[in-house]
Amino acid sequence: MPSNPAFEKESGGSVQEAEGVFLDTTLTDFEDESTGYGDADTHGCWHQFKEYLRKIWTTREMKGEGSDREVIIKTTLRELLIYILFVVTLVTIAFGMLDPKAFYMTESIRDVLMNTPLEDADITLGTVNSIDDYWKVLRGPLLDVLYDDVWYNEAKIASDDSYFIGYESLRLGLIRIRQQRMGNQSCSIPKDFAQQITTCYGTYRIGLEETSPFGPANSTAWKFTNGDTLEMGMHFGSIAVYGGGGYYLDLPNDKDEAKSSLDELFENLWIDRGTSAVFVHINIYNPNVNLFCIVSLVAETPTTGGILISADFRTVKLLRYVRTQDYVILVFECLFLLFILYYIAEEVIEISNLGIKYFKKFWNILDILVIVLSCVCAGFNIFRTVRVNATISSLLSNLDAYSNFERLSYWEMQFSNAVGLLVFLVWIKIFKYVSFNKTMNQLNLTLGNCAKDIAGFGVMFFIVFFAFAQLGYLAFGTQVSDFGTFTTSLMTLFRIILGDFDFQALQNAQSILGPLYFLVYIFFVFFVLINMFIAIINDTYLEVKSNLLSQPSEFQMKTFFKTVCKM
Repeated sequence: MPSNPAFEKESGGSVQEAEGVFLDTTLTDFEDESTGYGDADTHGCWHQFKEYLRKIWTTREMKGEGSDREVIIKTTLRELLIYILFVVTLVTIAFGMLDPKAFYMTESIRDVLMNTPLEDADITLGTVNSIDDYWKVLRGPLLDVLYDDVWYNEAKIASDDSYFIGYESLRLGLIRIRQQRMGNQSCSIPKDFAQQITTCYGTYRIGLEETSPFGPANSTAWKFTNGDTLEMGMHFGSIAVYGGGGYYLDLPNDKDEAKSSLDELFENLWIDRGTSAVFVHINIYNPNVNLFCIVSLVAETPTTGGILISADFRTVKLLRYVRTQDYVILVFECLFLLFILYYIAEEVIEISNLGIKYFKKFWNILDILVIVLSCVCAGFNIFRTVRVNATISSLLSNLDAYSNFERLSYWEMQFSNAVGLLVFLVWIKIFKYVSFNKTMNQLNLTLGNCAKDIAGFGVMFFIVFFAFAQLGYLAFGTQVSDFGTFTTSLMTLFRIILGDFDFQALQNAQSILGPLYFLVYIFFVFFVLINMFIAIINDTYLEVKSNLLSQPSEFQMKTFFKTVCKM
């Protein structure tokens, strides 16, 4: 096909090379070997199809910097339109998998489980501060909530409805109560007290937990069962990370029998000094909104005494395809798979054309991350769907046994996290396509040019920041909860920058050092370092703006639209 000298002169000879050498060579070879027509049929259907494919996968990077500005803008617009369709598809899937009513269900269950008080005292599960109070709540209001058998007017609830919590949510299977323990002599006793003190229970650590039977040793409540057998995952508590095994008991569905089982544990001192944490596992389903809530009520007994209450609520949508709108989401999920294939092909062609230069650009690395994470999310979704369909029927077939939704809810939460990260990266990638806008180009150049200065500033900032965190932890850690650990000290200092602080607590802890620490931190970090950070960005922005004004005016996207509108 003859070349056009004028065209080559205008574009620098780079357009033909950039329009897909990989596709051109591959498709031409296929044309010559398969059809035998070669160049004789350059205007036939195959040639048109080849040109169509080339246009679809030609990107701005493949055009090259020497290409005509208008051609590059047209290519960018085509990329942007396709990418917008991809973003709409992904966002539709993300919002479709998360039901807005999940929050209200979580709060409803949290309130009824954590805030139901004792009849003769204003004590709830969320406010207990001793093991004695914990037993009272466990055998009293919590048992009444989980085995509700009367209406608010004292009328008897039908036996089929006695599994409902708060009149709306169905309790699935049995309730499991489980504890983790540490054995005696699991900590070191100083020699000075070795004669007077013979018992010592250390803080829980996975691998060092107690596994020997204790008490009557006549059931699983007194015999250790490992996590693989129970199929329970690890739990990150306030004090330690707990394994999935332990000493457990599944409470019967009958309220009187469940009360009798708890009374037996209470009488035989099931919770003692060796107990590190007690878990109450409850599986709940609300048929009105098709949502599952996997609940773990945790009571940690620190070696310092007392009790710490926390709760983990995983409200998930395990049965995905039930209503018409769910099948609409399924269509978008299939479309999402097609987009993944499209972008994989696009990146392969770009790498073939650009070679090692491809990996030197930030946006190309982000493209790879988006594609990899998209494949992970698609695989997660397929795995989760197959797993749910394979196991949920067996879990629901016997409600007189404990239905373990722990693993299913875990994978569902990981899938949600992966989709959330993917949506974040996809939105960030939009900046790649708006660089032709003058204002956005200035912002992009500003961030790029001041990156090294910000990195140097970041080193200095975190040196000062960690120094204040160490000082706060050592000076106030034993008296102020916000400085109780080094991690909480770091978060507290970040909150002070945002204006969220408790000055009175520092002053009460140490009347002189507390206010002095606060004032010096505010002066150095807020008034000096933060303003230095702003100055770096401001100076770079002014420099970038000045450089752009001194350069000749380039063909902007708004100019292109004005030209098109006048035609």
